[in-house]
Amino acid sequence: MLLIYCPYCEEERPELEFRHAGEAHIARPANIAEISDEEFERYFFIRSNPKGITFERWRHIHGCARFFNAARDTVSDRFLVTYKAGEPKPDLGTEAHRPLQAARDKRRGA
Repeated sequence: MLLIYCPYCEEERPELEFRHAGEAHIARPANIAEISDEEFERYFFIRSNPKGITFERWRHIHGCARFFNAARDTVSDRFLVTYKAGEPKPDLGTEAHRPLQAARDKRRGA
């Protein structure tokens, strides 16, 4: 079973407690009623679907019920880092954002 770390609850929980909520860090229209049909289509339906690292929104529906962001590798389905909604996209090349496995190992005393 896949475990996902909730940055609000500060614990790993089974994937069944979470729901994917789409792409993170997208620009949302200020006044959606005033945009054209084409702009609405681009905002609402058109998303990138890269092979590799992607930034996503998730919701801990059976926990704190809050939204958070995650960097996930779509090839391995491995979460690299999770962070609170509203925080900037992390620089994955820095030591501060090593994969979650290192944090798991530290918590387990490995």
